[in-house]
Formats: sequence, C-alpha cells, structure tokens
Amino acid sequence: MKILVPVKRVLDANVAVRVKPDGSGVELANLKMSMNPFDEIAVEEAVKLREAGTASEVIVVSIGPAQAADTLRSGLAMGADRAILVKTEDALEPLAIAKILKHIAGTEAPDLVIMGKQAIDDDCNQTAQMLSALLDWPQAMFASKVEVSGQSVTVTREIDGGLETLEMDLPAVISTDLRLNIPRYASLPNVMKAKKKPLEEIAAESLGISLAPQLHVVATNPPPERKPGAMVDSVDALVEKLKSEARVL
Repeated sequence: MKILVPVKRVLDANVAVRVKPDGSGVELANLKMSMNPFDEIAVEEAVKLREAGTASEVIVVSIGPAQAADTLRSGLAMGADRAILVKTEDALEPLAIAKILKHIAGTEAPDLVIMGKQAIDDDCNQTAQMLSALLDWPQAMFASKVEVSGQSVTVTREIDGGLETLEMDLPAVISTDLRLNIPRYASLPNVMKAKKKPLEEIAAESLGISLAPQLHVVATNPPPERKPGAMVDSVDALVEKLKSEARVL
C-alpha cells in the first residue's frame, strides 16, 4: 500500500505572529518556518503504518517555494521514503492545492492520503474535503485512530457529541486530529539519511492547472489586546465587578 502525505511550510508554532505594518498579511521575513503541526501527525501515522508492514511506501508532497524542500526533508527524516515538491511562489488557496494534489494522486496512485486537518497559518480546514470530492474518494476527517485491514480502513473521528467510527473502502482521504499520535523527533542519523533520499521537483505551471486566486484579502489585523485581570477581596466584590462588566458590555 502506498500512502501520500501532503505537508505545508508554515511559520513555526513557537514564533509570535506579527502583522505587517501595511496590514497586507503576516510578517514572515527572517522568521523560523517549520512543518505544519497537524501534518507532522499525518507523517507520523503514515510512517507507523509502514513500520507495521501495512504500507510499503510513504511519499511526502509539498506545494510552495524552493524553501519548502526543507520541510520535505523533515518529513523524510521522520521516515518517509521520498518527496515531491511542486514549486510555486504564489500563495495558493485550498481549491488550487486540492487540484494539484489530485494531479499528484493521479500520477502516484496512492491507496491512502493522510493529511493534517488544517494549517495553522490560515486555519481553513478545507483542502482534505475538497481533495476527497475531486478524487471521488471516501473521506474521514479529524481522525483520532486509524486501522487498516486489507482493502478497507476503520477511522475513529472526533465529533461534537463524542466519537464516531467509520469504515471505508480504499483508496480514501483521511485528515488528522491532535490526539491521533505524538510525532517523533528525527534523530541526527535520520536527518543525514534524509539528505540522500529522492526529492522530485515539479513546476506548478507545468501541470496545466489554474492557480488564479478566487479570494482577495482586504486587510489583516491583530487581535485586540486582552484587558489586564483584577483582584477582588470578597465574593460580593466579585459579583459587583461582574455586574459592572456586564453593563459595560
């Protein structure tokens, strides 16, 4: 079984986000970039399936600038077998990304696509669902447990009311939630081995897919600053404080 894992290069989760002075977006210059945390979970799950003998190959794919190769090398160091970089300098929307991934899936013919449920830079949570629709494959979003048996996969997913278990025929698309696993740290020997693993580069323009944006960002603004907390001496003072705050709101 072959598993395809899309990964995205995003601003590191530990870096404080700053909005550009002109409000055109988030400042990225000279800041640490890393693999999207939900995608790390997807890579970990795919590698675990291969280590268990369920999968024979794990392919990581990223869509972005040349620097995204570093993100792919991180996936290779975690245990993926090879990587594909679809190079573009444009900031792509979920539908364009899903169309590119459909093309890659058509070329590689994976049995399973495992990807993060969303990216922490835009929080769209759309690409996996769009890819499933374009491929006409079954989908299971927000997976907290994945079990593959033969030509089917059983996924436990988190919903508002608790847990839901789905069984799907392969091929299928799965998106990962936080509680699926804990991603491993890549050891130094594996980081060195990753440099020798194959990484194919494809120009996005060569795929014949329209990447024109459908949305226009009017402005980006930082969230309002939180008001400082206040100490009170008694329950009565707390109740009165809450009443006064309610009147202000």
